[in-house]
Amino acid sequence: MPILPKIKARRNLEPGKLFNIEQLDLEFSNGEKRRYERLRSKGLGAVIVVPMRDAETVLLVREYAVGLHHYELGLVKGRLERDETILQGAQRELKEEIGYGAHDLYELTALSLAPGYMTHMTHIVLARDLYPEKLPGDEPEELEVVPWPLVDLHTLVQRPDCTEGRSIAALYIARDYLQREEK
Repeated sequence: MPILPKIKARRNLEPGKLFNIEQLDLEFSNGEKRRYERLRSKGLGAVIVVPMRDAETVLLVREYAVGLHHYELGLVKGRLERDETILQGAQRELKEEIGYGAHDLYELTALSLAPGYMTHMTHIVLARDLYPEKLPGDEPEELEVVPWPLVDLHTLVQRPDCTEGRSIAALYIARDYLQREEK
């Protein structure tokens, strides 16, 4: 197992709303010294939810993505709030974004976005046995809910409006989990 580098100094460069830029002076086990910068998440991470309407159909949302300046088709997602567990955050995001809660929530895994320079983690949650319940959300406009057959992920990921890596990874992880569960 490799020996972690020693952190010799740590500086906050730019405070932001969601992230701080942190500069680290590191010394590796071979004596090599380097300076790195990373985005340090201010929050507790995020959830991305795979809401299954039934055994074959996932519910996607179409929402504006400012980074690409277009509407993106993906999964329910959002930041965890203080004093909120992963499953509580998933339940809240479901109710805010698609107007459903889930009787059955299960955390599948967690993904990093870019571990080379970010501390942020996103927890993938599978949601089943949905029931209607709406909470007010923080979205600037109503999100369109789009049912999609889980067996047709290949077509979905070929679309120019479905490019978000977390959604794509979460869909394949959930599909594989459900297929193993069926056996």
